[in-house]
Amino acid sequence: MSDAPGPARSRRAPRSTRFILTATITALTAYFLIPVVWMLIASTKSTADLNTTSGFWFARFDLVTNLEDLFAYRDGVFRRWVLNSLLYSGGGALGATFLAALCGFALAKYRFRGRNVLMGLIFGGVLIPGTVLALPTYLLLNSLGLINTYWAVILPSLSSAFGVFLVRVYAAAAVPDELLEAGRLDGAHDLRVFFTVVLRILLPSLVTVFLFSFISIWNNFLLPLIVLNDQSLWPVTLGLYSWQLNAMSEPDLVRIVVTGSMVGTIPLVILFLALQKYWRGGITTGAIK
Repeated sequence: MSDAPGPARSRRAPRSTRFILTATITALTAYFLIPVVWMLIASTKSTADLNTTSGFWFARFDLVTNLEDLFAYRDGVFRRWVLNSLLYSGGGALGATFLAALCGFALAKYRFRGRNVLMGLIFGGVLIPGTVLALPTYLLLNSLGLINTYWAVILPSLSSAFGVFLVRVYAAAAVPDELLEAGRLDGAHDLRVFFTVVLRILLPSLVTVFLFSFISIWNNFLLPLIVLNDQSLWPVTLGLYSWQLNAMSEPDLVRIVVTGSMVGTIPLVILFLALQKYWRGGITTGAIK
């Protein structure tokens, strides 16, 4: 009988490799969690405690007072900013997801002249920094008379090269060509098959695209900065930035800004927890492909 180690044991990584991986993951986790922990603790402190106590140690619990002051400051404009962010992120993410579904499915299942060139142009868009497109975007929106409107933020957010790539990979792996052929034999148009059957198959990838688009738009700062002048149209990111600029003359604004930052992360956490089972499937399928 052979004394060769079993399959499970032979696949076990060396101890040194496991130690390096564990240490790396632990360091990365701490790197991302330390600012979050500081923000959560700081949002419970008064202005005096922020300046006199350790950033990672609780003092007098003033979270309720901070929240009341946050939503009451300047006639409660923070509520409007939160609603604006939800509108920009929700509307832009839905539109980006729908367009990515159409484009990604077409690139995966249809053969047409210029297909590879088109894919290269779309995927090349990922390499272009947003700052490079800032001025052309402003000039284009200004020529259309959309500056200082909701559309100035929503329309540029509808394009997602990453979303198109992910849907294309997922559709190529998960949607069989026989399904489209069966629909055509039954007399169903391709659009009908797409909306009634294919969209359900693509759901994990679409949820992933929606999640990433929502987070990207919610955290976007440069675009609202250059296209919005009216404070009532600002998102949370731009509004908190304006308050932070005034914190030098109004030190009490620091605790309000910190509390606002904490409140601004809550929708992202809720969305992430609600959709995580879907986006895991989308990313996994794309990685396998």
